[in-house]
Amino acid sequence: MPVEMSRQRFEELVDRALDAIPAELAALVHNLVVLVEDEPPAEEPDLLGLYDGVALTERTANHALELPDRIFVFRNPLLDLCDSEDDLVAEVEVTVVHEIAHHFGIDDDQLERLGYG
Repeated sequence: MPVEMSRQRFEELVDRALDAIPAELAALVHNLVVLVEDEPPAEEPDLLGLYDGVALTERTANHALELPDRIFVFRNPLLDLCDSEDDLVAEVEVTVVHEIAHHFGIDDDQLERLGYG
């Protein structure tokens, strides 16, 4: 049975997941915003999160003039996936770490090997 949770409480879980990122890594994040959306793009309805941007490993010197990269965390698929709030907390953490890893240029294969696939 899916978890029911207000948008505000869900956003608090995302904030908590971001706060759990080690300070040494968080200090390296540049020009990035994290957004909560209820639904993923229609062509990928099961998507839990999405990184939209240029990884740090691929940026050029003039990237500072660009709009921020974006991480989307999709609320409804995460709620549907989880059976308890504890499961949801863990899945949100994995999703946030997964998408931030893409910001650092880590691909899905590497994330799978690290347990964040």
